[in-house]
Amino acid sequence: MTSLLSPTFTRTSLATHRNMKTAVLIPCYNEEAAIGAVVRDFRAALPDAVIYVYDNNSRDKTVEVAAAEGAVVRREMLQGKGNVVRRMFADVDADVYVLVDGDDTYHAPSAPLLVEKLVSEQLDMVNAQRISTAEAAYRRGHVLGNRLLTGLVRSVFGKRTDDMLSGYRVFSRRFVKSFPALAGGFEIETELTVHALEMRMPFTEVPTPYKERPPGSVSKLSTYKDGLRILFMIGKLVKEERPMQSFSLTAIGLALVSLVLAIPLVLTYIETGLVPRLPTAVLAAALMILAFLSLTCGLILDSVTRTRREAKRLAYLSVAAPGNERSAP
Repeated sequence: MTSLLSPTFTRTSLATHRNMKTAVLIPCYNEEAAIGAVVRDFRAALPDAVIYVYDNNSRDKTVEVAAAEGAVVRREMLQGKGNVVRRMFADVDADVYVLVDGDDTYHAPSAPLLVEKLVSEQLDMVNAQRISTAEAAYRRGHVLGNRLLTGLVRSVFGKRTDDMLSGYRVFSRRFVKSFPALAGGFEIETELTVHALEMRMPFTEVPTPYKERPPGSVSKLSTYKDGLRILFMIGKLVKEERPMQSFSLTAIGLALVSLVLAIPLVLTYIETGLVPRLPTAVLAAALMILAFLSLTCGLILDSVTRTRREAKRLAYLSVAAPGNERSAP
């Protein structure tokens, strides 16, 4: 494991890639108490980067504080972190993108390590895995919820991440420009992770320090409401990215219910030659038909999903790998 606080790494290793354009993207909503420190810390960590603060209808002085610290401030009127990330990815042109929340809980001095790892290993995403010993850093229920949701994604899409909901990541240009960004809120982290897993992109996680919010900064994440939205997003992504699995499970469930209803009727028919409880027989037949229809939908949508994945893959391959941008013809 690379030491995050080691003074031996940093400027000399990063100097090789100074000709690459780096953008720090900070989505913000009512972060007057924290955004100034975030901008200052990331400017110190990445002095050659352009720092963008995208305000999402803040009612405090977030915009004024960010502008006073020298950040490029822009606005996104559609409410929700996912909408802000979609706008940032569309507007900003760079070789390396550092995405971080504006709440001053993430470790800015780790940014050069994350960028260096992305470029030197030609990765498409480096996820900052949050490591904290401070109880105040996590709200009650967030650790358990993160583990449950991350475990669910790992079981379906692959065991390559341990902190799916981290708000601190570094991306290559080809990740950003091939990412559809369909989520509207905090479920955007789930979509980012699943995109990397489904496209089989090279990515890794690096443990980074995580701390509590500064005084005056309040979390915008609702434990239960946003947790349910993330769970719904996972279900939606399973349906869209793994339709054969999703619809096959539905078909199996319908078929089992149909058999449970039909077996007694069949046995009675064999013994007496009569079909009792005709409505039950009709229901069993209808459920079996629905099971086959569900299986057919899964087969059709699986072909559609493969076509969509091929299109995203071509968009991904149309951009050079990180570190190769300047050598490309």
